[in-house]
Amino acid sequence: MTRSQKTFPNAKSDIQQVKGVPDTPQTRSPVYRLAFADDDFLCSDDLRPMRMQLEMLKPELVLAEAGIESTVVLFGGARIPEPSKKDSARTKTLADLSKYYDEAREFARLLTVKSMKTGGHENVVVTGGGPGVMEAGNRGAMDAGGKSIALNIVLPHEQAPNKYCTPELCFNFHYFATRKIHFLMRAKAVTAFPGGFGTMDELFETLTLIQTGRMERVPVLLFGESFWRKIINWEALAEAGTISADDINLFHFVETAAQAMEILEAADKQSVA
Repeated sequence: MTRSQKTFPNAKSDIQQVKGVPDTPQTRSPVYRLAFADDDFLCSDDLRPMRMQLEMLKPELVLAEAGIESTVVLFGGARIPEPSKKDSARTKTLADLSKYYDEAREFARLLTVKSMKTGGHENVVVTGGGPGVMEAGNRGAMDAGGKSIALNIVLPHEQAPNKYCTPELCFNFHYFATRKIHFLMRAKAVTAFPGGFGTMDELFETLTLIQTGRMERVPVLLFGESFWRKIINWEALAEAGTISADDINLFHFVETAAQAMEILEAADKQSVA
């Protein structure tokens, strides 16, 4: 049965109709509100499972409607400045890391050019929608004349989506958990640029899911080998036995967009073979 063939009233029409009922003590009562139009009810603690379900469902329906079949994820720091603004960076290290803004932008551009050759439904760039590396990713997709996905989240700071996100593919989340599921459920590759706690959280969840077999193995590319080796002593983890030596092979270090594209193209050829 199509939507036009349904015999029950439309929910939106009921919301409008209720606005015209007489003003009485009964109709002013919060209990009288339609459940799906009652913000106090929907935001109550008891409705948390429903809200999480809605955050899973809304992006899924929109992305399916848009024909998005697979994505390439760009994780990375919100504080990484573009090179033209590196003089205002809060630390010298951030200024030095500004080169990865350009690499993220170029990587996203190359990905999008390739994606658009086959209709723009595969390997679509997805970022967190914020500033820094995320902005660079959405910007690169726009440079190529294509679309990109943004999975923003409500935060005390840095919560507004960047201006390069494709508006009809720009989502806002309340729950980190559902947001991370949407990052990974369509991912054909995951990249991580230098970043802070958020980037570490996203990277290690990805590696954990792949390591434990809860996610299909996909290329994981870490931009900036010196940064990652300084921040994380991967070999020490293997030597301690808390990860296996093979776990270090779950990711690759890269420096440039061109290197990253070579690895992804090699992975594509291997999967076809």
